[in-house]
Amino acid sequence: MMNLCKEELFLFINAYYGFILVAVVSLGVTVLLVSKDVRLRERRDISIPGQLGLPFFGEIFSFLSASNSTKGTYEFVRLRRLWYGLWFKTRILGKIHVFVPSTEGAKRILTNEFGLFKKEFVKPMGDFVGKKSLFSAPAESHKRIRRLLSDPFSMNSLHRFVEEFDNMLVQRLKKLEENGKSFSMLEFCMKLTFDAICNMLMGIMDENLLRQIDRDSKCVSDALLSFPLMIPGTRYYKGIKARDRLMERFREIIDRRRSGMECQDDFLQSMLSRDSYPSDEKLDDSEIMDNILTMLLAGQTTTAATLMWCVKFLDDNREVQDKLREEQLHISQNKARGYSLSMEDVKSMSYGVKVVKETLRMANVVLWYPRVALEDCTIEGFEIKKGWRLNIDASYIHYDPELYKDPTQFNPLRFDEIQKPYSLIPFGSGPRTCIGMNLAKVAMLVFLHRLTTGYRWTVDDPDPSLEKKAFVPRLRSGLPVTLKPLEGGR
Repeated sequence: MMNLCKEELFLFINAYYGFILVAVVSLGVTVLLVSKDVRLRERRDISIPGQLGLPFFGEIFSFLSASNSTKGTYEFVRLRRLWYGLWFKTRILGKIHVFVPSTEGAKRILTNEFGLFKKEFVKPMGDFVGKKSLFSAPAESHKRIRRLLSDPFSMNSLHRFVEEFDNMLVQRLKKLEENGKSFSMLEFCMKLTFDAICNMLMGIMDENLLRQIDRDSKCVSDALLSFPLMIPGTRYYKGIKARDRLMERFREIIDRRRSGMECQDDFLQSMLSRDSYPSDEKLDDSEIMDNILTMLLAGQTTTAATLMWCVKFLDDNREVQDKLREEQLHISQNKARGYSLSMEDVKSMSYGVKVVKETLRMANVVLWYPRVALEDCTIEGFEIKKGWRLNIDASYIHYDPELYKDPTQFNPLRFDEIQKPYSLIPFGSGPRTCIGMNLAKVAMLVFLHRLTTGYRWTVDDPDPSLEKKAFVPRLRSGLPVTLKPLEGGR
């Protein structure tokens, strides 16, 4: 029977040899073409150049190494752009990151928030600001939280802040003038902005409590780019413990307010006054506390660093400084001695606004804006996979010579012209635009008014090195300066 089967098989093959040969060749060609098509699709999928590094860890160690250098975190990006081109990808802790260097890419991503993309930070940042922070909240709750938080930060609500911040600034500058010694502009601005924001948010004026909250906030801030290992002694561990202490303090303040032990006319009180409102018209305690911490961290560090950079840029560009001083003296010349600035004064600072814009463009205190692709898509011809992290590279966009002539030159007058959409995004754009944008701008304008109308200054250490392990670019020296009263200053 076996021999018969073999003979039948032989006869079948012999009779249909040509047909079988064609079929085999056709199948082989089909497999070859399919595999080639798969390879081509794979090439398109990974057409963005870059190095993914070690499995899971990727290039996290290179990223942390850059953060721990005096060239700053952005050195990680700068080097890879030199190696791979404007668009490049990397892997950090198991996630593929693509750096997006164009206004077109920025527009595509930021106008599709909650649709094709969502916001997501590297793990440590999300852990520290909290799940209910505006930075981390999912789409379904973000819109409600933002709507309820927005009013206290609108221009119409900042009149009182202008006056209180102005008075605080005048007193502190006077003390520095009387001291006559060199001081760190960064440290001065950090303490100034922190105290002002704490007063606005929670009505805190007690020096001891301010310094306790400040120390823990700094510990959290220092850990934002740390490696997420919950091991005693690490920056991450210290940061998480500091966050826990801050939450306990915020809880105590909220409990005292609800018990009637204290009452303030501030942001927190405006949130607690909604306790009897429907759930969609109020914030729960976790939402309040996470967002107070978020505003403390983001508001203090970024605003203080921007002020420091502005003082440096004005020192490096005396013509700009003189032109700004001329405008500010014009505002003060008809005012009585001991005057306070008003919101109307701030709104009249047309050249000051341009100085602020140029400072924000060049300082880049927010290096990039991270988003996650929620589905496969294409941006400028590049295939983006679902789950990839897209970092809108504000730093590159702000220094793109195609957008800004002589981008390394501090030139506020460039803003006499209308800028291309998404070419200036220091506060982001779209539904996740920084909620404290108006507060930061107002604080900067008040600061510049008092500094230029009352003083001249010298920078005592021109070292350009950046502070290590800082998620916001800051000078390692802190920009030490010495103030000199302006003759006839106000």
